[in-house]
Amino acid sequence: MVLVVDDEEKIRNLVTSYLRSEGYDVMAVDDGAAAVDMVRRHQPDLVVLDIRMPGLDGIEALREIRTFSEVYVIMLTALAEETDKLIGLSVGADDYLTKPFSVRELVARVRAILRRVEAMAQREDSIDVGELSIDPSKRRATLASRPLRLTAKEFDLLAHFARHPGRVYSRAELLDHVWGYGYGGYEHTVNSHINRLRAKIEDDPAQPRYVLTVWGVGYKLFDPAEGHPPEARP
Repeated sequence: MVLVVDDEEKIRNLVTSYLRSEGYDVMAVDDGAAAVDMVRRHQPDLVVLDIRMPGLDGIEALREIRTFSEVYVIMLTALAEETDKLIGLSVGADDYLTKPFSVRELVARVRAILRRVEAMAQREDSIDVGELSIDPSKRRATLASRPLRLTAKEFDLLAHFARHPGRVYSRAELLDHVWGYGYGGYEHTVNSHINRLRAKIEDDPAQPRYVLTVWGVGYKLFDPAEGHPPEARP
């Protein structure tokens, strides 16, 4: 089920209509407080959430949603509000679209995300990389037996790295493999997710042991076969 949240009736109805024509079960509300309540009561698979709304805006609604749910969230932002995009990503948005946007592009992104959820759920094998353990079918991850609380996209990103430890991925490749589509100008989406992931799995995010930066290229997950983690090398 997809939840559409926008105080502009025309946009809300248009997005809802397109998604339903693609066969999705869709619910729609027009404010942030109602969005939080709907996520809590109905546990949708994905939320399309506008930022600029009266009352409880999208950012504050997302902050509250992230206290109890890891649901996928695509945020809708104003064209000139770069700060909105960065704040949205920092508090847990998985992706964003800038208004005015193509409804067909939004539907394509929803389709890509939900297809990846379905495909991952069909994987029964767990993945172990050092002290990291990822169970794609149950969408659970642990580090040294400690449960990790990850958003849906943070989990997808970690699982992708874990399937290919030691392999270096550029930001564009991660957008293609993890988000399911490539698009220019959105690479700080990857940066934000890397930063959030590090904050949850690293003892010191400034000196990561697991998700490593390969300068000028991209990122990789440390492969235990390579020896000791970076700062633990003799």
